[in-house]
Amino acid sequence: MRLLLTSGGVTNPSIRDALVDLLAKPIGDSSALCIPTGMYGHPWVGPGVKAWQFISGTSENPMVDLGWKSVGVLELTALPSIDEERWVPLVRETDVLLVAGGDVLYLAYWMRKSGLVDMLPSLSETVWVGLSAGSMVMTPEVGEDFIQWRPPTGDDSTLGVVDFSICPHLAPDGMPGNSMDEAEQWAAGISGPAYAMDDQTAIKVVDGAVEVVSEGHWKHFPS
Repeated sequence: MRLLLTSGGVTNPSIRDALVDLLAKPIGDSSALCIPTGMYGHPWVGPGVKAWQFISGTSENPMVDLGWKSVGVLELTALPSIDEERWVPLVRETDVLLVAGGDVLYLAYWMRKSGLVDMLPSLSETVWVGLSAGSMVMTPEVGEDFIQWRPPTGDDSTLGVVDFSICPHLAPDGMPGNSMDEAEQWAAGISGPAYAMDDQTAIKVVDGAVEVVSEGHWKHFPS
């Protein structure tokens, strides 16, 4: 897949330009499916009004409201209960998956249980746009600081599609989010390379090549 891993969504022209580049066509000519599943597992997020805001494109994080040709909902918790022919072709023909934040392990669990994770290697033309946990789920580990929910197996691994970890929502001291000091303490417990980034930053990944796209602040922590 082609990945755009954001902290706060498509929040500035540089991130939007990166998205258009990944799509290789205008947003208005592209179809999208939004995935709200991760929101349900996080105690501060959903279910409820925030999930509706994400799906309806009225949240504070620009993703669903960018002017897509069409937008649908892919609810991962429902997929195990319906036949694959009802949803697999839909995923294959969609240009972009817009993946909400929330609880990263809850999202990883339902990506595995739904079968979506098994499709990822074949979605070579699909763009994955992650928001916070929707980005972190693609990393190999998230660290104890970002774990609120654990699956029945107790497994705390994420998907490992990329080889680096992400600390989102980097913010100046005293502002909502994670301070640089907190990010550095988090990175010290991560076994591989990592990035801390604010909501004006994203990471673009194509064929394993990593590019930071930013109009804000970020820091790379080598392994």
